[in-house]
Amino acid sequence: MSGSLFVTLGTFLGGLGLFLLAITMITSGLKIAAGDALRDILARSTRTRARGVGSGILVTGLVQSSSAVTVATIGFVNAGLMGLTAALGVIYGANIGTTMTSWLVAAVGFKFQIQLFALPLVGAGMLMRLLGAQSRVGAIGEALAGFGLFFVGVSILQDGFATMVDRFQLGALAIDGFTGLAMYVAIGAAMTLFTQSSSAAIAITLTAATGGVLAIDAAAAMVIGASVGTTSTAAFAVIGATPNAKRVAAGHVLFNLVTASVALLILPLMLWAVRQTGDVLGMEDVPAVTLALFHTLFKLLGLAIFWPATEPLARFLERRFTSQAETLGRPQYLDANVAATPAFALDALARELERALAIAHGNLKRALGSTLVSPRDLLAGKDALASLVPAIEDFVARMDRDRMPKSVAEQIPGILRITNYLDEISQLTGEMVDRSHTLDALRGGPVADDIARFRRAAARVIYAADPSEAEYVAADLDAAYDGLRQSWHGLKDTLLAAAADGRAPIPRVNLAIDVLRSTLRATEQVVKAAHRLQKLRAALNPQAEQYLEETEGEQAA
Repeated sequence: MSGSLFVTLGTFLGGLGLFLLAITMITSGLKIAAGDALRDILARSTRTRARGVGSGILVTGLVQSSSAVTVATIGFVNAGLMGLTAALGVIYGANIGTTMTSWLVAAVGFKFQIQLFALPLVGAGMLMRLLGAQSRVGAIGEALAGFGLFFVGVSILQDGFATMVDRFQLGALAIDGFTGLAMYVAIGAAMTLFTQSSSAAIAITLTAATGGVLAIDAAAAMVIGASVGTTSTAAFAVIGATPNAKRVAAGHVLFNLVTASVALLILPLMLWAVRQTGDVLGMEDVPAVTLALFHTLFKLLGLAIFWPATEPLARFLERRFTSQAETLGRPQYLDANVAATPAFALDALARELERALAIAHGNLKRALGSTLVSPRDLLAGKDALASLVPAIEDFVARMDRDRMPKSVAEQIPGILRITNYLDEISQLTGEMVDRSHTLDALRGGPVADDIARFRRAAARVIYAADPSEAEYVAADLDAAYDGLRQSWHGLKDTLLAAAADGRAPIPRVNLAIDVLRSTLRATEQVVKAAHRLQKLRAALNPQAEQYLEETEGEQAA
């Protein structure tokens, strides 16, 4: 008996191994052969949700891997190339596309003599692979060989389960009722987790049912479990990803879990619907076909449940996995209602620009080492500005120009100047941080004290460039910046002299000059932004504007 068990187990594992190898070859070969075509198909799916579903079905059917499509979709969202709603459509489609495996097993694996076409496919495919190893022909050959091995693997699995039925009393292991169905769901999920392929789990299930190992309801429960298990791939793919990518993965998990729960609760009704549908379509009443049809109806059930709920689901997910950068980068004062009233819109813009300038201040202070902010906070601030500045510019573009008074229209160029300043500040801050190691390399050298003094002076100017503070005076800020600029010229001469007489390495000095020049430029942009923002605030407050004009007149005198 032990020898028979060993042979049966070896046959099963061999068939499973061939099947997994086949899926890998099909996926890899078709992805390479298609080149950018698959990527373009997914990219074009951003236009409508329906196109997303169609693209998900098509690409998953081609590459035989819903996990690959799901991970690619998460990657597109992570890179900002696809929106959340369109991505959810692709996820729906990928789940439907994965039913192609069931139909391949049902329509081919049990209907034809495998050796008549499977082995020739393997031979022809590998010949193409050898003749065009680095070409598209070779990739197509790899996919063809994969399809051949797919059918060989299914055939071996079928033989293994047939032997299992003959040698073991598997019916004694069956558990009736809902507990038994739940157990089979867990088995299906475990098989998917183990093989990292829902296609493999479904192929095992179909061959087991065809071999008489599983009853139809138990096999259907395992198909449901395989769908649950495939969510693990999406969960692993979003470790360290953006919040939007995590939302897509959460949508994928919700789709599978909710659909699986509903299908399990109405399983008898679904199996009855499957049999009725099979009769109407004239399909043969055999386990493989019945389960393939069940798998398809199961996924279509999920689409029916989630299609009308996509927009609410997207809104629900957008409120989850919120990062510090997203919170900072989301406008707090700008909305469509405000944009329709120019006077209110101008005040909202001033408040939003003040907030953006404060974020820029925090980033610069961290870059200069003058405040205790973690690198994570700095990155969050940088990402926040990258979102907030375009949002402000988009708000300006949506303002009602036809109803805009001249006094408001005159402020628009100044607002756009401030956003340009903020954008440049963000870029310069990133350069300062990325090259900070250059200044660290000169620490302890003859120019270290001069560099430290310059950076402290820059930090003081940045602290002073806050028009929301009561002690803010434009003339004092200009004087502080002029002093910083003069000290920059002196520091530059000191650095070059140290390099010339060998007291500091020339390459490091040149890099340090670049970093410190970025510091001066960023400080200049902060000063300009502060002045523009003060003028905008004065325009919104006539009394403040009159005071500003009187102050400027006294300073000029």
